[in-house]
Amino acid sequence: MPTVFITGATGFIGRAICAKMLENGWEVKGTFRKESAISVLPAGVEGVHLDSIESCNFCDQDFTGIDTVIHLAAHVHIMNDPVVDSVEVFRKVNVLGTERLARMAAKAGVKRFIFISSVKVNGEGVLRPYTEKDIPEPQDAYGTSKREAEDSLACISAETGLQTVVLRLPLVYGPGVKANFKNLIKITGAGLPLPFKNISNRRSFIYLGNLMDVIITCVTHPLAVGETFLVSDGQDVSTPELIKIIACAMKKKVVLFFLHPIILKALCKIAGKTEEMEKLTGTLLVDSSKIRNLLGWKPPFTLEEGIRETVRGIEIASPLRGSQ
Repeated sequence: MPTVFITGATGFIGRAICAKMLENGWEVKGTFRKESAISVLPAGVEGVHLDSIESCNFCDQDFTGIDTVIHLAAHVHIMNDPVVDSVEVFRKVNVLGTERLARMAAKAGVKRFIFISSVKVNGEGVLRPYTEKDIPEPQDAYGTSKREAEDSLACISAETGLQTVVLRLPLVYGPGVKANFKNLIKITGAGLPLPFKNISNRRSFIYLGNLMDVIITCVTHPLAVGETFLVSDGQDVSTPELIKIIACAMKKKVVLFFLHPIILKALCKIAGKTEEMEKLTGTLLVDSSKIRNLLGWKPPFTLEEGIRETVRGIEIASPLRGSQ
């Protein structure tokens, strides 16, 4: 049986890809950091303890018989914590950690290395869709570290022959999603009037089920080797459209009203939610035609199907009772 090694196996995406690879007949090894996290791994996954991705405290036997590494583990943005969000921490984990892992994999004879990167390598959004041909313009430490990790992998591939594939993702949603997307679902379900009626942005997303299919394709397809792909559902929507799709999936009525953007931004600044509002109302588009044309990939789920599955997994608490 082919064997895959997955870092970040206890995370939102990691748990899903572990389960999907098992379903497809692969043997799966998945990393965990805390002993309490072992129970999160899907049944059938062989857990591999990892103190930190930058230390790469693996032994040779951890990579014995591994065909493919899927590298999900990363340091991500933590708001309002300048120490944890320092450039040095991002580089240590996302660049040095990735480089060490890739070299260990190459030394052990691993054939393919799938690196989960971010559209933030391209930038924070322009009025047209990003493509793989665009010159990267990361705007923060996270995007910069992902770009540097991609460069390191290209060098390691050239030196060792390790087959690398890079996937740059927009926001991923699905059952178990957290942060801004989960909050948007909760406030939509609460039935409160929302001030987004005249927001005319456009955003690309990718549903977890579609991402699983992308990863499986890149693990097995010979033409994926050495490529970088931007991926999405292929259905770009505005924030008002997204809210209406969520409300429909929840069988809820939603009332949108107009509030001047300047006032909206000012209120969010006072509330300390400027970054969240920018992500919610800004434009960020990706063109995923390269992977569709080169690998023949098509998303198996529509945006509407993905939203329906996502809201099923989120308990909508009453605004009076609070979260249970």
